[in-house]
Amino acid sequence: MLIGVIGSSTASEKAKEIAYSVGREIIKQGYYLICGGLGGVMEAASKGAYDASGGNNEKIIGILPGHAKGDANNYVGISIPTGIGFARNMIIACSSDAVIAVEGGSGTLSEISMAWQYGKPIIVMKGSGGISETLIGKQLDSRRDYKIEGADNPYSALEIIKRQIII
Repeated sequence: MLIGVIGSSTASEKAKEIAYSVGREIIKQGYYLICGGLGGVMEAASKGAYDASGGNNEKIIGILPGHAKGDANNYVGISIPTGIGFARNMIIACSSDAVIAVEGGSGTLSEISMAWQYGKPIIVMKGSGGISETLIGKQLDSRRDYKIEGADNPYSALEIIKRQIII
């Protein structure tokens, strides 16, 4: 399963700690992490995944906005340069089986909106702040009959995803 981790590129220290623990849990449970491949939440989640795998980055995928693979953070194992800027958010949302949001601003909001459009489970890490946390318990529109859920910890986030995807 591909779990998208989305959030602030200029993340707070608290958001980075949360993202790191999310990345660790994704790998511990045997899943792949997909993110925007750059800094902030993306780098912290990638580092958590990298550390949990013992330094193996083959399950860490970065969908990059630019043309250069070298733009990815040091923990990404599979760099996919798109050259399409912020439009790469659609690729992240579409490619993920579910997304976990940590903090975030307008870019994260666009990814959440796209994940909603594609019918993907969206989990927000409680206590991470940003735009994401304001959406817990909300239904973005009438296209879906569920609400965005919040999770207290990464394990709970993945349990919610498993329940929603029914694996």
